Amino acid sequence: MLEQRIQQHFIDSADLKYQSAQILSKPIADAVQAVMTCVTSGCKVLVCGNGASSALAQHAAASFVGQFERERPELAALALGTDAAALSAQAEQDYRQVFARQVRALGLAGDVLLALSADGQSPSVQAAVEAAHERDMTVVALTGRSGGALGAGLRETDVHICVPHDRVARIQEVHLLVLHCICDGVDAQLLGEQELPT
Repeated sequence: MLEQRIQQHFIDSADLKYQSAQILSKPIADAVQAVMTCVTSGCKVLVCGNGASSALAQHAAASFVGQFERERPELAALALGTDAAALSAQAEQDYRQVFARQVRALGLAGDVLLALSADGQSPSVQAAVEAAHERDMTVVALTGRSGGALGAGLRETDVHICVPHDRVARIQEVHLLVLHCICDGVDAQLLGEQELPT
């Protein structure tokens, strides 16, 4: 019984990824172009999310600053909300503004905000998007379900990558794959195409 349940997780995850490939390839390509325009102009990528999305944000920033699968020059990126002192100080005031305050302090026109929220309903991520718009930044939003309030608050110049599923675990699994696609796409644009390792 337990083994069947485990196998079903693998099957459901694979099915969703397969179904999402066609739906999400265009917005992911748009996200790659937004990040490329940003980093080749000397600007930076700010990344935010709560809970597991925060871990994905840190992974994305690390892949930009360090490397993804190929050696390349560092790309300016920062995961927001990772400084414990700043985080706890801001939480004392209004946690909904935790990322927005950092966006207002660090974000400049030409930067990209990569915002992650599985259900699209995170108030702190929504506030970060609003702050990014105040700074004339482009937003790349990774959501799921219907996109929620986060998706509804995006501008025409933003990129919305909405995973067509309701289950948070499945959405976050696809978000990780999306981030890997963005990193690989940026590397391919910067370093040239190369056959994907199997």
